[in-house]
Order: sequence, then C-alpha cells, then structure tokens
Amino acid sequence: MFPGSNFLQSVSRRQVFHIAWPIILSNLSTPLLGLVDTAVIGNLGDPALIGAIAIGGMIFSFLYWGFGFLRMGTTGLVAQARGARNLTETKASFYRAFLIGLLIGSLMLMLQYPIITGALHIIGGSEYVEAEALSYFQVRIWGAPISLAHLAIMGFLLGLQDTRSLLLLQIVLNGTNIVLDFVFVVGFGWAVMGVAAATVISEVIAIILGLFIVTRRIRASGTSLLIPKHVLLRTRALKRMFVINMDIMIRTLCLIFCFAWFTNQGAQSGDVILSANAILMQFVSFSAFFLDGFALAAETLVGSAIGARDKTGLNRSIRFSTELGVSTALLLTFFFWLLGTPMIHLLTNAEAVRSVGTQYLIWAIVTPLLSVWCYLLDGIFIGATRTAEMRNAMIFSLATFLTGWYFLHGTFGNHGLWLAFQLYFLARAASLAFYLPRLRRMTD
Repeated sequence: MFPGSNFLQSVSRRQVFHIAWPIILSNLSTPLLGLVDTAVIGNLGDPALIGAIAIGGMIFSFLYWGFGFLRMGTTGLVAQARGARNLTETKASFYRAFLIGLLIGSLMLMLQYPIITGALHIIGGSEYVEAEALSYFQVRIWGAPISLAHLAIMGFLLGLQDTRSLLLLQIVLNGTNIVLDFVFVVGFGWAVMGVAAATVISEVIAIILGLFIVTRRIRASGTSLLIPKHVLLRTRALKRMFVINMDIMIRTLCLIFCFAWFTNQGAQSGDVILSANAILMQFVSFSAFFLDGFALAAETLVGSAIGARDKTGLNRSIRFSTELGVSTALLLTFFFWLLGTPMIHLLTNAEAVRSVGTQYLIWAIVTPLLSVWCYLLDGIFIGATRTAEMRNAMIFSLATFLTGWYFLHGTFGNHGLWLAFQLYFLARAASLAFYLPRLRRMTD
C-alpha cells in the first residue's frame, strides 16, 4: 500500500488539521508571487506594463480555473481507489488525468492565436497594453501542457493526503518564479516577457520535482510504475472520469460567471464602488485561503472513507472538518470585525474608496461564517465524486444569485448586490446539504 494508507484508523481532529495546515500555508504563499510580479514590472516606470501583466494573468487564470477538474476529479478518484486498497486504479487515475492535462494543454498551445485574439477582443485595452499582453501570452502559453499536467500531480498527492509535498511544490514553484522575476526583468530587462518566462521555467522545475515525488510514492508502495494498457484505457473508468470532469467544468463555469457578474455590476455603479468591492473581495479571497484547507482535507478523508466503505470514518471526517472549518470562520469574522477598517486603509489611500469600503465592510465580515458551509460541502462532495449533485447545486445557486440581484439591486444598490452574493453562498450550502443523506448512504 501507499505509505500511511491505514484507512480504517479512527479519523481525528488532529489528522484533519495535519492535512489542512500545509494547504493553508500553500494558499497564503500564492499572493506573494502576484505582488512580486507587480512590483518588478511596476518599478520599470511604465504603467501600461502593469495592465498588460494583469490582462495576461487574468486570461491564464480563467483558462486554468476552467480546467480545475484535473485536480478536483483526480483527488476524489485517487482517494477512493486508495481507500479501496486498489493500487492499480490509484495509479491509473493519476496517469489518465496527467495525460489528459498534457493533451488539453497541447490543444491550447495549437489554438493560441484564436484564444488570445478572442480574449483581447472581449477584455479590450489600449493598443500598447494589448501588444504587451500578447507578448506575455505568447511566452507563457508554452507552459500550458505543464501547468495542466501539474494539476493532476496536485490531485494525486492530495488524494494520498500528502499535503506536505504539495506545500513543498508550491514553495519551489513560487520561490523559483520570484527569483527568476528579478533575474529576467531587473537583470536582463525583458519586461513582461521576463515575467512570463519566469513562470514557464518555474513550472517546468515544479513538475520535474512533482514527478519525482509521485514516482517515489508509487515505488514505496512496492508496485511497478507501469500498468497494463487495457487498465489505463478501461472504458468504464474513462467514461466515469469524463462525466466527473464535465460536471466539475460546468460547476466551475457557473462559479466564474457569478464572480464576473458581481464584478461587472460593481463597475456599473462607478469607479469608487468598483474599487471598494475589489478591496472587500480581497477579504473574501483571504478567508478562502484558510477555509479551503479544511475543505481539501474533507476531500481526501471522505474519498478514502467511501473507498474503504467506512461509515464511521466518513461521519468523523465530515464532523471534524466541519468543526475546524467553522471555528476558523469564526476567527476570521472576528479578525475582520476588529481590523477590517485599518486593512481597508492599508490597501488604499483614496479617501472616497476608504469611506465606501467601510460602509460595505459588514458584508466582508459575515462572509466567512456564511460561506464556510459551501466550501466544506464542496470538499465532501468532491471526495465522494458526487459531481452531478455539485453541478445541479451550482446551477441552482447561480439562479438564486441572479434572481436575488434582480430584485434587490434596484432598491438597495450595492448592499443589494452583496446580499445577493451571500444568498448565493447560502444556496450552495443548502442545495448540497439536501443531497448529503444520499452521499452518506454510499458506505452502506
């Protein structure tokens, strides 16, 4: 068996925290890279270059977020195969996702011209900014196969509960990227192309390390790295993976649309509201860095329990991840209540934005407590690979958000927009909770 795969042991709060804390640290390391990218370009004295990096980065965030199923689907499938003590299927689940990531990334590379042309047409910008964004894209797109295959590595390690290796990979990825930013941009003067090249090279280094870790984990299980071709291409397994991935992709597109709609409606209310909402959304993102840790812990623990058909393990996994997640949400809410206003003042020196941000701060304060439930339930359902329910719940939640916005925004303005956003979180939690009894029966 893979090391540490004693599934029938009693799940504890300590075990949940042991899985979650490296994920939290890994999440917190990510914004540092964005700050360094902005800082090295910002100090070149050309504001347009910052806009080019922002546009280019947004395009890749959208593309890679849309294929996040390569990570999420792999986690659930690997955790369940591991729980069932099926070594061959554990490896096969990773290999399938890894090869699909390489294939999709290669297709993106071949279709780079229509992708960037369509993206720049939608986003818009000055001719100079678009030209620099194009330069950024043309370099970074070469890392697409590597980036998407890397998602499979992340899913595999998370399915094995090896979050310390995930943290190591993230530190190497971001650390190398930061160092190369200074070398290529400050040292060589490559500007936006230097930032893109730094990202691609750091991704290459990270995937080499990731494959080394995966190889070591497989060999430690006492089995060969190879699996029969007929197992890898087993029709039933491929069909299941396809259905899971399509469900997660639909769910992710609904999620992206919701956040894009929120941003767009803020923009319709003027620059000050737009800026204030953007700052308050940083609070939402900050809380997600912590809450995601416990959601991902639920993914791997629930998946392993279902694979082992361990009802007690399933119930304890849900209970303890929920307890720790909700406790963390309470701390975050208290933190935002205590330091929210000073944080707004730290993030902007524009008095109008400060004033408006403080006016709507209450929504950022309550968000952790209202959103934690859907984060945790997402993790539970991903681990169980009950993706059809996740897809349906997200469609319902998006409809709830848009309906809430329609009836509330006209009367309550930006408060109505934020209230509709909270209704979206609650709808996600309520709709997934509706399906939870069905999920629990999977271990019967």
